[in-house]
Amino acid sequence: MGRVAYVNGRYVPHGQANVHIEDRGYQFADGVYEVVPVIDGVLIDEELHLDRLGYSLGELRIAWPVARPVLRLILREMLARNHLGRGIIYFQVTRGVAPRDHKFPARTKSSLVVTTKRLAPPAPALLENGVAVASQPDIRWQRCDIKSLSLLPNILAKQAAHESGAFEAWLVDANGVVTEGSSTNAWIVTRSGEIVTHPTGRGILGGVTRRSLVQLAEASGLALVERGFTLVEAQAAAEAFLTSSSAFVLPVTRIDGQPVGDGRPGPVTRRLREIYLANVAAQIGAAP
Repeated sequence: MGRVAYVNGRYVPHGQANVHIEDRGYQFADGVYEVVPVIDGVLIDEELHLDRLGYSLGELRIAWPVARPVLRLILREMLARNHLGRGIIYFQVTRGVAPRDHKFPARTKSSLVVTTKRLAPPAPALLENGVAVASQPDIRWQRCDIKSLSLLPNILAKQAAHESGAFEAWLVDANGVVTEGSSTNAWIVTRSGEIVTHPTGRGILGGVTRRSLVQLAEASGLALVERGFTLVEAQAAAEAFLTSSSAFVLPVTRIDGQPVGDGRPGPVTRRLREIYLANVAAQIGAAP
């Protein structure tokens, strides 16, 4: 059986899924999305992702397309229909279909699309050797806290990093501060052993994996501070790593072609990955 997509109340073959040409997500990127990792058929950090979806919808004044409990049921039905054991489930909500006009339509029903994708864990070589990042100017809008469909600056940064041979782009603001990655959150470990990541607010997207790792690190008694750090400080750090819903915790060993620390994944990064994976295992074990 082929892949199945959910589009506004219907489960359809993935290749036949479509939305109206005047859906505001297509016309204006007027919508938001979430990506939830799935391991052993369990949605990891599901409630945190739904919380963030609710925040993004509220900030853009878009109505929930279905009640939150109903969305949970749809996500589980999608896992079952696609026989998804490991991968990601993607869902997006737009303001809906209306004649093209910049201002909000007077009456429209928000649209919901859900898809799934099988995804293998990071290759062992990435964990053993770490990945490279390339710095790019942060040219995004001033509401990065909203998980908006509008990702063109992120795409340009990611492509530039790819063309330079790097795994990810780290975005740098006008003050030389690393805000986050094009699709990840950025972290360093200082020479004194302090774990540092940019604080949440309108300047970055509050990553769910980031949020969980902050809580887990603090509960483990590790020294952690949420503050901005410059590209120069990152290049001089003992360790660096990134977090995301697909890679969890991934070591960064080169920034703009220069090694971080000794050029190998460091002990703090390894420990944090172990802590996070233990949290994932606990969620899988607690699932009904």
